[in-house]
Amino acid sequence: MKISALLSVVLLLLPGGKAAVRPSSRPAAVNHTEMADRVRAELLYSWQAYERYAWGHDELKPLSRTTRDWYGEPLYMTPVDSLDTLLLLGFKDEAEKAKALIVDKLSFDKDVPVKNFEVTIRLLGGLLSSYQMTGDPRLLRLAEDLGKRLLPVFNSPTGMPYMYVNLKTGKTSGAHSNPAEIGTLLLEFGTLSKLTKKPVFFDKAKNAVVQLYKRRSKIGLVGEEIDVETGQWISRASHVGGGIDSYYEYLLKCSRLFGDPDCASMWRESVRALNQRLADNVPTGLWYGQVDMETGQRTATEWGALHAFLPAVLALGGDLGRARRLQASSYKMWNLHGIEPEVLDYRTMQVKEPGYPLRPEIMESAYYLYHSTKDPRYLEMGRTFFGGLVAHCRTAAGYTVLKDVTTHEKGDLMPSYFLAETLKYLYLLFAPDKTLDLDHVVFNTEAHPLRRTW
Repeated sequence: MKISALLSVVLLLLPGGKAAVRPSSRPAAVNHTEMADRVRAELLYSWQAYERYAWGHDELKPLSRTTRDWYGEPLYMTPVDSLDTLLLLGFKDEAEKAKALIVDKLSFDKDVPVKNFEVTIRLLGGLLSSYQMTGDPRLLRLAEDLGKRLLPVFNSPTGMPYMYVNLKTGKTSGAHSNPAEIGTLLLEFGTLSKLTKKPVFFDKAKNAVVQLYKRRSKIGLVGEEIDVETGQWISRASHVGGGIDSYYEYLLKCSRLFGDPDCASMWRESVRALNQRLADNVPTGLWYGQVDMETGQRTATEWGALHAFLPAVLALGGDLGRARRLQASSYKMWNLHGIEPEVLDYRTMQVKEPGYPLRPEIMESAYYLYHSTKDPRYLEMGRTFFGGLVAHCRTAAGYTVLKDVTTHEKGDLMPSYFLAETLKYLYLLFAPDKTLDLDHVVFNTEAHPLRRTW
């Protein structure tokens, strides 16, 4: 007998001479119901921490048990962002309390400049999805009031939106924008348009997307920064990370939610360019890196938490092959330190930006892939993600961001999207299919489910 084989036999023997059971090479099967219940419990735990320490404010800072308001006075980011999650997970009392706060206290008549993109995806999207789930007309009235106050952003020479608008005066600012903030408005403004029967919301948002698409390069790519007044590109860096990511997501989702043939065509052309120019097959896996939008020359080999939305969108678009391989790469990134970094150099597998702000995208992609394939590996991934969150981000008062995934040093913020997206996608991954029919719902980029009810 070879020495290596003999050692294997010896290692399998217990002191009493009985053979030990060899550990399984595969993890135990995931119990759907148990995992869904565990995620549900953590959502309630996080919401109750917000209620106790930050009620009536935008966000909770769990370590200091203090609050963060985005613009000096609250716009109820966490209640609006969380309402459809509370409804979806069956927390009726908590949802009713949150809705009462919103309809009784929320006012957009405030003399503050707000970031159009963030307010659109969190507040406008949250109000619209919650209206569709509850039928409460007060939520739609708030959404319409907000939409009207945001409309001045589109009054640029190109029709592409400014980044900021004063909710009271309509004064705009921020001419230097990016594809994500220009192209990630159409689901919300379009839904508002359909529900109120006022075409201006859809028309303005769609024109912005078309104007941006028309300025893509000859090889079909967009850059990282553009001047919405001149239409000139400021940065030629092209990738699928922050600043660009959800522009591509909304091209596909617009075609699904509204049946829009222009968006469908723009998506097909865009994803073809991404697959041809950004895809990078290296020994560590398949990744989508950064290139010059004009030449296609590779300029960086970076992938991170925000990039990890792409497998979900590819799966939604029917490209399961690339989606699977990209998700495997993202999972490899997560497991380097037990939780994913903001940015990784995928050639060297070295962390470039070490923070983890409780992002949801990798869970989102696992959910979409499991929905499409029923492959249990995505349930196993979800269990890993959940375990990492509990181990490293749970505090005595909710969950918090990490400053550094290599040391697991905690920051002090529970972003509203943690309840709106991260825990929602984890729950849906494990919950029964009947919980929400993904074939008849389109999620906005903040995971607010929008339904084609018109």
